[in-house]
Amino acid sequence: MTPRPPALLAWSGGKDAAWALHVLRQRREVDVVGLLSTINADDERASMQGIRVDVLRAQAAAAGLPLLEMRIPERCDNACYEAALAATLAEAQARWPGITRIAFGDLLLADIRAWREALCAGLGWTALFPLFGANTAALAREMVTGGLRAQLCCIDTTQLDASFSGRDFDAVLLDALPPTVDRCGENGEFHTCVSAGPMFTAPLALARGDPALRDGRFAVTDYRLGD
Repeated sequence: MTPRPPALLAWSGGKDAAWALHVLRQRREVDVVGLLSTINADDERASMQGIRVDVLRAQAAAAGLPLLEMRIPERCDNACYEAALAATLAEAQARWPGITRIAFGDLLLADIRAWREALCAGLGWTALFPLFGANTAALAREMVTGGLRAQLCCIDTTQLDASFSGRDFDAVLLDALPPTVDRCGENGEFHTCVSAGPMFTAPLALARGDPALRDGRFAVTDYRLGD
């Protein structure tokens, strides 16, 4: 049997990355050998979701995969980001000779996909998008019924009321979201922190902090590793 080609998965700590891992493992077209997280070096959190790095590490351990941590400054232009990515992908190739594929959990945004594809191609890598083009309303329900457990950790209050911060990503939430809000938050309405699912060997015990407002716009709920 021909071995499956190895691949990395961009890991934000949120539901889309987690479900992408589940789907890739089901399809068995590539062998996901590691996760890559972009970390804000100023606060040691995932650059988009704001998830603590120790939570990201715990998620990776629950997924049975090593975590590559790509650190960037809070104010990072494209040149800075590309240099950091090139260095991290080179690190991956030293660890897994021959690896040239990296998957992303993007769902709908064609401009983001095109940017990732061009960036990866310029570095000699192929970008994969196992969830792209999915019906996000149906996908959100599939995640919930499939056993994924996540909490809303960041809300863009210009698109969704701050009271949703900290809520469980479940069927009750999906029914409560306004019709203008994508059920997977694909337009940046919300981000999530995954605590359990079929991609993990065991659920994470996370302690929820108090909601806070960041940059006058984002309602964030901090999650820490519990006992």
